[in-house]
Amino acid sequence: MYYRKTNILGTIDWLIILLYIVLVSAGWLSICGASYEYDNVSLFNPSGRPGSQLIWIGLSFLIIFVILMLDADFYSVFSYFIYGGVILLLIATIFLAPDIKGSRSWLVIGSLRIQPAEFAKFATALALAKFMSSYGFKLGTFKNFGLCLGIIFFPMLCILLQKETGSALVYLAFFLVLYREGMSGYILLAGISAVVFFVVSLKYSDVMAGITPLGELLVLCLIQAGILLLTAIVVRQRTNLQTKILLGGTATVYLAAYIVSLFIPVNFALVTRGLIGISCCYLIFLSVKQWMGHYVMIVLFALLSVGFLYSVDYVFDEVLEPHQQMRIKVSLGLEDDPSGAGYNVNQSIIAIGSGGLTGKGFLNGTQTKLKYVPEQDTDFIFCTVGEEQGFAGSTAVLLLFTVLIIRLIMLSEKQKTIFGRIYGYCVASIFFFHLLINIGMVIGITPVIGIPLPFFSYGGSSLWGFTILLFVFLRIDATRKER
Repeated sequence: MYYRKTNILGTIDWLIILLYIVLVSAGWLSICGASYEYDNVSLFNPSGRPGSQLIWIGLSFLIIFVILMLDADFYSVFSYFIYGGVILLLIATIFLAPDIKGSRSWLVIGSLRIQPAEFAKFATALALAKFMSSYGFKLGTFKNFGLCLGIIFFPMLCILLQKETGSALVYLAFFLVLYREGMSGYILLAGISAVVFFVVSLKYSDVMAGITPLGELLVLCLIQAGILLLTAIVVRQRTNLQTKILLGGTATVYLAAYIVSLFIPVNFALVTRGLIGISCCYLIFLSVKQWMGHYVMIVLFALLSVGFLYSVDYVFDEVLEPHQQMRIKVSLGLEDDPSGAGYNVNQSIIAIGSGGLTGKGFLNGTQTKLKYVPEQDTDFIFCTVGEEQGFAGSTAVLLLFTVLIIRLIMLSEKQKTIFGRIYGYCVASIFFFHLLINIGMVIGITPVIGIPLPFFSYGGSSLWGFTILLFVFLRIDATRKER
């Protein structure tokens, strides 16, 4: 034990340490730029946000020291206890947290505010890695897959009850880990398809092509295309007669419908719906004839996709809150609300665009200094990077995060234990999801759901949560080189 601990500096991955220091330093400078006020030039005053963040950064290094000094087996042995403790904290938060900006996600202890949802990520990653690395585990069994979903969805549900939709959606990143560990591609395809169908259906919901609802037609065509593609994949090592029959039948039906439309109006959405039904019947016939379960999976994909299509309106109107509906409409270009839901994004784009190639310089941004961008030092911190450091600085930040994620994946593949590999992929997936959604939100290509940019957004809970998440993996990885 003594030998291992005194040689931790020789076994830890220093590239990730360097990336961490650079990202945290750049994040602090960005917070300085976003929080700077002309009548208060002190950046080290503890009462100000830059000063507070500096204190949290200092405490982060203390947390790092504790993490690295603990034996790597500690995180595996106590993973379920850590997960259970965080779950209890999440449940307590639902009932004890005050209402802050419409959500109950912050526990207030005197002048200290803690957001347990930020720490639930690493706890969930530990529990998932522990369960999936247990002896004899097979993800393909219904029981094991269901328990994995339970580990992921339970904290997600608790966070949703706190009305923190953005933080809850981060848990979808764990599906990338499940896919890496053998989850069926059908499930991942279903998730991606659901997002595409939801967006296309809403985007063109009010557009008509004659008597054909364009949104419904486009989604149904995508479903039929999915049937053809999946069938082609299934029969690629056998005869491709089945694919030819489906493709020929599809072409024939559409051609016939087009000819009829020259004389009378035709609802092509109804035609495509019928075509999907015929294709499903044919695939069921093939599954019985050839005794192949893959055809049944394709049919289930088609039927669930159609059901999802006709539930989009209900989900959008009845499940989502009015402000969430407006944010999605603004992101899809269905509403123009520059002074309301679209204000944050519009001002953020203006700030980033005004930075040009090289930016206006540190503390010289006008949009951020004059506080035009709401939440510019938290969720929209990247607009400060764009305005002060320009395209060059923004690209550098994205490259640093990209190198970090790639390095995490590389180290995950080198792990000697299944526990280490799965936890490493959890870390990489969470960072990837945060980066993708936060940057997309700031530049207006994803809805505003309110999740922080790792190491940049102001806040002790966010900084500590990502620090623990990352350095627990570094401690686990360090065991590869220990003697």
